[in-house]
Amino acid sequence: MTPIGPRSTRRRLLRAGLGAGAGVIVPGSDPGPAATAPTDARRDATPTAGGRSGSATADAVIRPKGGGVTQLDDHRIARVVVQDLVSRYPRTVGRNSHLGSHGSGPTSPIALVQTDQGAVGWGLLRGPTDGLDGLVGRRLTDLFDPAVGVIEAVAEPLDFALHDLAGTILGLPVSKMIGSHDDSVVPCYDGAIYFDDLDPEGNPRGVDAVLQNCADDYALGYRAFKLKIGRGYRWMERDDGLRRDVEVTRAVAQRFSDCPILVDANDGYDIDGFVAYLDGVGDVDLFWVEEPFAERREDLARLRSYLDRHRPTTLIADGELRPNIPFLLELASEKLVDVLLMDVLSLGLTGWRRLMPDLIRIGVAASPHAWGVPLKTLYAAHLAAGLGNVVTVEAVPGTVPTVDTAAYRVAGGSLHLPDLPGFGIEPPRRSTDP
Repeated sequence: MTPIGPRSTRRRLLRAGLGAGAGVIVPGSDPGPAATAPTDARRDATPTAGGRSGSATADAVIRPKGGGVTQLDDHRIARVVVQDLVSRYPRTVGRNSHLGSHGSGPTSPIALVQTDQGAVGWGLLRGPTDGLDGLVGRRLTDLFDPAVGVIEAVAEPLDFALHDLAGTILGLPVSKMIGSHDDSVVPCYDGAIYFDDLDPEGNPRGVDAVLQNCADDYALGYRAFKLKIGRGYRWMERDDGLRRDVEVTRAVAQRFSDCPILVDANDGYDIDGFVAYLDGVGDVDLFWVEEPFAERREDLARLRSYLDRHRPTTLIADGELRPNIPFLLELASEKLVDVLLMDVLSLGLTGWRRLMPDLIRIGVAASPHAWGVPLKTLYAAHLAAGLGNVVTVEAVPGTVPTVDTAAYRVAGGSLHLPDLPGFGIEPPRRSTDP
C-alpha cells in the first residue's frame, strides 16, 4: 500500500464527500434521518383576488394554484416588489479581529417577483434596483434558464428570487433544479462564536462567555464551531491577544470534545503570529484555518509547509474578503488553498453555478460564506445539496420573525432541507400580522 503523505491525506479528506452528497461530513456529526415535509402550500394554495394593485407588501402577491405543472415559457413578469426583511440572532454577536459588535440582527432588502400567472418567488436582493421596473412584461425565460441561472444582466439582483420562482413553477426544490447530487442533509457549522469574552467593556465576561455561547448553540443542534481569533490585531496587545486566542481555542476543544473546531482570523495575523498560535494550541485538532492573513503566496506556502509537517488534515480556507477569484484559483491550483469561501450573496447562485466546475477541475472545495443573514445559510445549503463539492455550510443561528423556516431543521450537526418547491419558504408576512 502506498504511504499516505500530508497532501494526499488532505485530498482524501476533501474527496470523501465530493462524489456522494454535499461534501465532507464534518467529523463528529450525526446527520440522522432526512427531513420530509407535506405538499408545498405555495403550489396548492388557491389564488387570492386582492393585491394586484395597492400596498407593496408580500401579502399583496397572488399565490398560484397548480403552478408546479406550468412551464416557465408561460410566465411573464407582472410585478417586482422590494421591501426590507428583519433577521434576529439569538444573542448580540460581538467583535471579530477588525470590527466591533455585530449586533442582534440585520435588516436586508428582498425582492418578490410575481408573474402574470400568479406564481411568486422571493429572495434577498443582490444589488441595486435600478432597471428592475423594465423587467415587467418580460418572459421569465428571457431572464432565467434553470440549467444556468440568471441570463440577463439587469435581472442579476433577482438571482435568489428567480431561482425560487422557477423552482416553485417547476415543482422542484432549488437544489434539485440546479444539480443532481440530491442530498437533503448537509453538514454545517456554527458561525456565531465571536469575541464575547471581551464584552461588556469595563467588566468583560471572559472565556466563560464563549463557552456559554457554544453551549447555547450546541443545544440548537450544532456540532461544529468556528471560533473567531485575532484579538491582538485591534482589541488587545498582540501577545495578550495571542494568549487569549489560544486559551479560548483550548477551552472550547476541551469542553466540546465531540465537536470539530474551525478558526477564522479575518486576516488578523501575520504568518509569524499565526504559526505561534498554531504552536500554542498544540494537539487541538483544527478542521480548517480561515483567512489567517491577507493572501500572499509566500506566506501561504510557508503555512502549507507547516501544516504538512504538523497538521496534515487541517484545511486552508480563504476567499471571503474582496476576493480576487483568478488569483484564488491560482493559489488553489498550487494547493495553497483547499476551500474557497466567496460570499453566497455577493457571488450569487448563478455565479457559484458558473464557477463550481472550475473548482472541481482543479480539486478545490467550496464553502460559500453565509454570515450575516440566516437565509444565506439556506441558500448555501441548496447549493451544497445540488452541486456537491461543498465541504460544510456556514450556519447563522437566528430567526426571521416574518418568515416561517420551520421546514428546515438543524440536528446532529447537519442542516436538513425540506422537499419543497423553490426554497420552500412562504413570502414574508407583514410584521403586524399574527
